[in-house]
Amino acid sequence: MGEFDRPFRGSQAIQLGELTEHQLRHDFTRIYRDVYVRKRVEVTAHVRALAAAAYSGKDAILSGRSAAAIHGTKWIDGHEPAEVIRHDHFHAPRGLAVRQYKVEPDEIMAVDGIRVTTPARTAFDLGRTLHAPKSIEIVDALCNATGLKPLEVSALAERHPGARGIVALRSMLDLVDGGAESPPETRTRLAIIESGLPRPDTQIIVTDEYGLFVAQVDLGWRRWKVGVEYDGDGHWSISEQKERDLERYPQLEELGWRIVRVGTRLLNRPASLHRRVHAKLRDAGAPV
Repeated sequence: MGEFDRPFRGSQAIQLGELTEHQLRHDFTRIYRDVYVRKRVEVTAHVRALAAAAYSGKDAILSGRSAAAIHGTKWIDGHEPAEVIRHDHFHAPRGLAVRQYKVEPDEIMAVDGIRVTTPARTAFDLGRTLHAPKSIEIVDALCNATGLKPLEVSALAERHPGARGIVALRSMLDLVDGGAESPPETRTRLAIIESGLPRPDTQIIVTDEYGLFVAQVDLGWRRWKVGVEYDGDGHWSISEQKERDLERYPQLEELGWRIVRVGTRLLNRPASLHRRVHAKLRDAGAPV
């Protein structure tokens, strides 16, 4: 980030002679009281988390969505309130939620000098406070970004058996898969599971008879050579990617793979999605 592209205390910048009050009012966006960022900077979840850290001080710990954003999690809405843990009578401005969770020392870490909950603790809090499927989508993305495994979160559930929302957390963990690369992929996987079909694997590497890479399939069943590919809005944002996708489907078919391509409309019609996937699995010899 360039100078002032990261949230900062406006009063401190003025005191140090780095900015004038006029510049601060006209060239910067105020996120919280006395916390600003340059106007050209989009206020993403990551930027809002940094702003929350600047506002809340060294005693605060970023948690929930804010911790997930600091850990590199994608797809978090930057308009959602930032989340911090503090145990004093801290006044929370609009756009900042204060939690008073009990957190153990080994559930906290520093990232670029900012105290945040660890990936496991972050998933623990998200899974017990958000409703499914949103909780599964964001924890999928957190696992994808950090390499976190659901078993690590389960260990925290054993440590905090009486925590609020623990039942919802355990149910969510049974459905988490860090292989999902977008929320629609998560929703596609959940729709397949909820329809009663076998649970698919994610990001399946397909090779040819010489062991050379052919494709990476979003979801599927290697045993039956059935794959499910999400091709919704934004998936073909780059023409080169579109060309590669068009080339690999015939290659997959030549190798005996049956592919179901899912778009936004099909994802919103779970019964139709079930019928298409069920038919491909049945034709491949799966006991469905």
